This record gives sequence, C-alpha cells and structure tokens, in this order.
Amino acid sequence: MSEPQLDVRAIQPRDRHPQIFGTFESLAVGGAFILVNDHDPKPLYYHFNAERAGTFGWEYLEEGPEVWRVRISRTV
Repeated sequence: MSEPQLDVRAIQPRDRHPQIFGTFESLAVGGAFILVNDHDPKPLYYHFNAERAGTFGWEYLEEGPEVWRVRISRTV
C-alpha cells in the first residue's frame, strides 16, 4: 500500500502547519505520509522537533529546487 501524499503547495502558508500536524496526529504508530512542498520545510522540522520530539521520523525523498518531498512517519 502506498503512503498518502499531502501536497501543501496550494494551501495558504498560515494554514499549512495545522494541516500537516493534523495529518500526523491521524497516523497510527508506524504510519507515514509524504509531504509535498514548494520549499525546504526545514522550519517545519524544527516545529516537529519542538512539539513532538522522539515521536516522528523525517526523511527527504526529493530536495528541490522546485519540489521537496519528505516522508514523515509516526514512531510512537
């Protein structure tokens, strides 16, 4: 089964993090989704690390320059 994708490129920037965290919270332990973004989501990584340290995995699948894809998984 392929992992769902969350493409946030068409979502207003102020609404992106709430949508991403909502998607993360809906995952079962061991589940994952692919985040598709128009820039490096490094600030999102820091946000996850501040609020969900030790509960997530972060793996870059594609690193620009036009599209970034990151596999975000729930580990706990």
